[in-house]
Amino acid sequence: QVQLVESGGGLVQAGGSLRLSCAASGRTFSMSTMGWFRQAPGKERMFVATSWTGGNTYYADSVKGRFTISRDNAKNTVYLQMNMLKPEDTAVYYCAARTYFSGSYTVASSYNYWGQGTQVSVSS
Repeated sequence: QVQLVESGGGLVQAGGSLRLSCAASGRTFSMSTMGWFRQAPGKERMFVATSWTGGNTYYADSVKGRFTISRDNAKNTVYLQMNMLKPEDTAVYYCAARTYFSGSYTVASSYNYWGQGTQVSVSS
């Protein structure tokens, strides 16, 4: 079992920055692919970024160059540094983990553990 708890969301003006954190319980963190997704009102949950166990990271085109995912296996924590935020980044952000390969890392259903979400609001 893996439990995920996000923190760090809030309200920020366009152009500002926020850093989200996701603390994970369980001994499988270092062996898990970690991901961030977001869901805006009335829309489906969308891939944002992922960090593989081998160190590879991948991003959605909409956040590439602005967001950075990182992980600290010693602290069982994954981070999402968000810079140059835009109003369209407003959403609930979810941390996710997958402990076995189950399809594309951009697909929400391929992750088997989820946090409760944290709200990010960007004003114009």
